Amino acid sequence: MKRVGIIGAGLIGTKRAAHLEGATLVAVCDQVSERAQRLASAYGAAVETRFETLVSRKDVDLVIVATPNSSIAPCSVAALEAGKDVLVEKPAGCGVSDIQRQIAAALKSDGVLKVGYNHRFHPAFQKAKQMVTRGDIGSVMYIRARYGHGGRLGYENEWRADPKISGGGELLDQGVHLIDLSRWLGGEFEFEWGKAKTFFWKMPVEDNGFLALRSPDGQRSAWLHASCTEWKNLFDFEIFGETGKIEVWGLGRSYGIEELRYYRMRPEMGPPEVDIQSFPEDDRSWALEFKAFLDEIDGRATDLASAIDALKAMEIVQAAYKLTTSCNA
Repeated sequence: MKRVGIIGAGLIGTKRAAHLEGATLVAVCDQVSERAQRLASAYGAAVETRFETLVSRKDVDLVIVATPNSSIAPCSVAALEAGKDVLVEKPAGCGVSDIQRQIAAALKSDGVLKVGYNHRFHPAFQKAKQMVTRGDIGSVMYIRARYGHGGRLGYENEWRADPKISGGGELLDQGVHLIDLSRWLGGEFEFEWGKAKTFFWKMPVEDNGFLALRSPDGQRSAWLHASCTEWKNLFDFEIFGETGKIEVWGLGRSYGIEELRYYRMRPEMGPPEVDIQSFPEDDRSWALEFKAFLDEIDGRATDLASAIDALKAMEIVQAAYKLTTSCNA
């Protein structure tokens, strides 16, 4: 059984700890000692005060990095240099250079480096991937997607609102999920146009991000919008093909029951045939993603996002930031 060390004992680190099926948590590190102690005590794990000490433990086989963005690269690189397998949370850093550092460290080590884009493992997306691969909607023409929440009191004072820690706003928080899913389901995409805009929250990062992407051959497009002024949590991801459309609606909990909606074009066109499948069960994406990580360590290919996938998403986000800055100059 694999032995796990978790760096970062906040919301995501706690979720990761709860879904270590086939492994056991042996050590936890967090800059807030009380938080580390609380998570460690729930699983009978040890507490380390420094991430360097955690990654050097001989009883740690793999490391999960669930810290704020600015701390991901230092922790990940240290773990890889210590010979550990590493799963880092999206977006894998504050910028392109953070991810490049990790890729370079992984190439020099024996460790596996993967990135936690858990939305790939939601049941509706797993089925959507099968349907697209099977050709159920013909060739993909374009994607349209929205992902938004409404923030909360004090949101502008959280670490996500500090660009030195987060690296950016809503495009790096939820927008990268939309980019990753677009590339995973629709093939390669590159930046065409983007805008980062702060409408409501008094913070130096964007509360809304808008992207237009295109395939390298110009035949496919994606239009994406990530927002933290949605007020009512929303997730809607549509894949348009030549013979139909697949829509993933909701992600469970406050986003509504997850559904896969299949709109199949009739030969005579007109209103399509519609099949709707609901997934009301508890979110298993974290457990399935961790299982995929264990499979990757054992040499089996899975749907788990790679560091290159994270790099591609980050390049698109930073292109949007650069265009926004040049337009505002």
